Amino acid sequence: MSDAIKNKGPVVAAAGTGINLALGVLYTWSIFKGAIRQSIEEGAGFDWDLASLNDPYAVCCLVFAFAMIVAGRFQDKIGPRKTAIIGGVLVGAGFVWISQTTAYWSWVLGFGVLCGTGIAFGYSAATPAALKWYPPNKTGRISGFVVSGFGLASVYIAPLSNYLLEEWGLQKAMLFFGIAFFFVVGSLANLLRNPPTGYVPQGFVERRTTDRPSEVSVKPLDMLKTRNFWVLWMLYFIGAGAGLMVIGSVAGMAKSSMGEYAFVAVAIMAVGNAGGRIAAGMLSDKIGRKRTVVFIFMFQALMMFSATPAILYAPHNATLLVVLATLIGFNYGANLALFPSFSKDFWGMKSFGVNYGILFTAWGVGGLVMSRLSQTLFAEKGSFTDSLLLAGILLVAGVMMSALIRDRKDELRRAARRKQGAGSA
Repeated sequence: MSDAIKNKGPVVAAAGTGINLALGVLYTWSIFKGAIRQSIEEGAGFDWDLASLNDPYAVCCLVFAFAMIVAGRFQDKIGPRKTAIIGGVLVGAGFVWISQTTAYWSWVLGFGVLCGTGIAFGYSAATPAALKWYPPNKTGRISGFVVSGFGLASVYIAPLSNYLLEEWGLQKAMLFFGIAFFFVVGSLANLLRNPPTGYVPQGFVERRTTDRPSEVSVKPLDMLKTRNFWVLWMLYFIGAGAGLMVIGSVAGMAKSSMGEYAFVAVAIMAVGNAGGRIAAGMLSDKIGRKRTVVFIFMFQALMMFSATPAILYAPHNATLLVVLATLIGFNYGANLALFPSFSKDFWGMKSFGVNYGILFTAWGVGGLVMSRLSQTLFAEKGSFTDSLLLAGILLVAGVMMSALIRDRKDELRRAARRKQGAGSA
């Protein structure tokens, strides 16, 4: 096998990260929402109900999640390059569409449905392609590295969006993003490649025992019959929903203390979001996925409970708000590295696209439910505190629920002990 083929891993991982850096525009919604809200209050174009401001974002999360099932199927069948190109075309079309209208339903369909579907196709192509070039002991770190692009996107998109909104206005800014993402995602997609049949990653060590096959391979219908799937689905719903709730509203939370510089909170939170993906991926390779998810949920619950008094009693403390938002982003980002790794560990790579796509529906449902609930509570009470308390309680429940996960290594150890006990008897 040639050196050129052996060295494709870093290129594919970098291309996948670049695609996610573009598609992560989703996390900048709170800035777009602020511009729409200002337009509503000034009577200058947009005529929406304030309680519905998060709807395009919430629908985008939901469509993104469920479209991952179809996109995963495409990725498994036609490969990552064509799948990512489809994603770039759909996201570009969605942004071009909303650049031409202020109608509520057009934004729900353009940003929510078209962009959500396009993001799913691009996102589903990036991680599996990269993972196939690396050995199992690097699953967490490679997954974390690739998906970190999605979280890190707001670092440049937030200030760029703020600049474009001030200089060009909302509609022209959306047109710019539509054209730019079409070309960026399309170009990077050409670098995505699956390894050739029979490829063995450098550093791969095959471990064969009588109790463990060399590679697990579980079909989607069989996966749905396992307890692990449903426990992980609920955990993903809680962890993702809590994080997306804050991400979708962080600019609004920061408005009172940071004014026109509220976009800075979004950008800094993105650093935490990306850092959480890389750190959790690496940590889970060392101490295991289950222990890592318990730690992350406990930490996230603590941040939610801490954010409540911060908003009530220190609403103008910009530093405190940014620190809390960054840590919440860190913990949320960890989910996006842990759950793909869980999927590969438990159900293998053969049907990874579809299997992870089905699990990823929890991310979308969590984003829809928690974002909508948060915006409704804010519209009624003018505060995010009730939403943060609810998220914290759900995260504590998630910590207890994680005890139900049946770790593959633990199952093998128990099987070995039973075998030894039977032998001694």
